[in-house]
Amino acid sequence: MKNVDLRQKLQNVLIFDGGFGTELYRRNFFVNTSYDDLCLTSPEVVASIHQSYADAGAEVLTTNTYNANAAALQQFGIADRMEKINQAAVAIARKAAAGKPEILIAGSIGPAKSKIANAVAEQAAVLQNSGADFLIFESISGMEELSTAINAVPSKDIAWIPSFVLDSEGKLADGSDFRMITNALSQAGYPPAAIGLNCGNGPETTLAALEKIIRQTTLPVVVQPGSGVPKSVDNRFMQMTTPEYFTTYCMRYLNLGAKGLGGCCGITPAHIADMVRSLKPLAASAEKAMPAVEIKEVQELPAVPLAEKSSFGSKLAKGEFLRLIEMTPPKGFDLSATVEKAKICKAAGIDAINIPDGPRASCRISQIITAIEIQEKAGIETVVHCCSRDRNLISLQSMILGCMAKNLRNILFITGDPPKLGDYPFSSGVFDVDSIGMVKLQSRLNRGIDAAGLLLGNNVQTAMVSGVGADPNAIDLDREYRRLEEKIAAGAEYIITQPVFDPPTLLKFLRNVRSKFDIPVIAGVWPFASYRNALFMKNEVPGVIVPDWIMKAMESAGDKEAQRQEGIRIARQILAEIRSEINGVATSAPFGNINTALAIFEN
Repeated sequence: MKNVDLRQKLQNVLIFDGGFGTELYRRNFFVNTSYDDLCLTSPEVVASIHQSYADAGAEVLTTNTYNANAAALQQFGIADRMEKINQAAVAIARKAAAGKPEILIAGSIGPAKSKIANAVAEQAAVLQNSGADFLIFESISGMEELSTAINAVPSKDIAWIPSFVLDSEGKLADGSDFRMITNALSQAGYPPAAIGLNCGNGPETTLAALEKIIRQTTLPVVVQPGSGVPKSVDNRFMQMTTPEYFTTYCMRYLNLGAKGLGGCCGITPAHIADMVRSLKPLAASAEKAMPAVEIKEVQELPAVPLAEKSSFGSKLAKGEFLRLIEMTPPKGFDLSATVEKAKICKAAGIDAINIPDGPRASCRISQIITAIEIQEKAGIETVVHCCSRDRNLISLQSMILGCMAKNLRNILFITGDPPKLGDYPFSSGVFDVDSIGMVKLQSRLNRGIDAAGLLLGNNVQTAMVSGVGADPNAIDLDREYRRLEEKIAAGAEYIITQPVFDPPTLLKFLRNVRSKFDIPVIAGVWPFASYRNALFMKNEVPGVIVPDWIMKAMESAGDKEAQRQEGIRIARQILAEIRSEINGVATSAPFGNINTALAIFEN
């Protein structure tokens, strides 16, 4: 496999396997054994590990040859087996991939100093001749080791990836920075197909390193963190890298632009399986903005003006300041309390009730049914969230038509959290399209044409107000702006941001948005109910950043009621700082407490 072929594979997210030595150790092979020689002495064990990763969904199986050069093998007196070990390793991995032609075999080569460069080059040549699809030089921690890897690449006919152990500043153990790495690679006789990050001090450090280097290279980046060292929690040492924790960080790598995801030491088939279930559908959806269709010879209708679509749309068009309160649908089916709270909101002058769609992949009564009950019984308009996690393209269209029939005119389109992040990890994510694709779909329906290019009927069209989300706290803001531009081009008419607790962050985001687009922005400003609530938002909710000053203020507030009042005070302070720059506020009723939400609008 040549570089161009591997880079083509990396256009979409490619799933690598996890740690191999960890799995051998778990099977009672201790470190005084040559793990590489097990390819000859215990091939069935090596095969079972490969098989477990293949079953977990890995698309790259890495050979058990990390230390299979003659110099390293000589420590065990088996240097003469070098060729047979590497040949067997490739054959075992290839057999585990039988029946799955999409699986690639990566020939693993560990870090090496220049004094054994010849031995490493010999190993690389054997791996190529044995049928490895590409080579991966792992755990490079210094420029000398990188030089050894560069000089070991056998020919232009096999792709290769140098994978580095970087600290949180993006530096190697010898102090070299990433610019030195890219300079060395630019002078390589055979340039690499991609760059990797592996092992290190766990997912968190790897994330920090990725943030430092992702914009400094045009090559695809493969990220394979190790599990890291245990952390001290209440004087107990705990291994934090559970499959769920690993998956959460893989999502962040994906959002930053990583093209390959896998694991290293301590990452098991269970971690890979968890990550595949959650991220593969989400990664695929990123390329599914809207299926291309042949538009039939039909006459589209002019879209209904924003001001005529709904009361909410009219206020947006007039530039009125809007106040929204988010109310999560209940887990049961009794909506009476929800309706009563909506009535209180209407009496307080709230413009609309914001209704999430299965937030954090939870199961609750339909947001559509909730919205119908609120509008019909409380007399207040709603903004209905719609995510593509649970609906294919046909179902999405049906839902939108149903909303139009019941006068639910305002929709916020959100891609949605993967099912694995919620209570039903075994559920499948659909993701036929993402939020951009849903806005495009809505724009067509607003002109009387469905996704297949067919007319809805004679002079039939929807008149929906299309909104989208935005994250001022995004790690990769360039990507956030690019996607926002696509959403607006697709037809988005307003933005609701993720909750923002740091006014300067939001104001900077607004300046950048307003410099390019003329679109109303409704800011998410949420009051904390307690210090514990703030702690949860800070540590558990993706895309939310809570500054230290807020955490200290909440912690020192006193009892629970004092903490609630402090949360309200902080929300008011944030609102006062951003009020002149936004078109409205979307707040939330923490734990269903409407009075807490309404309190931020007082004074």
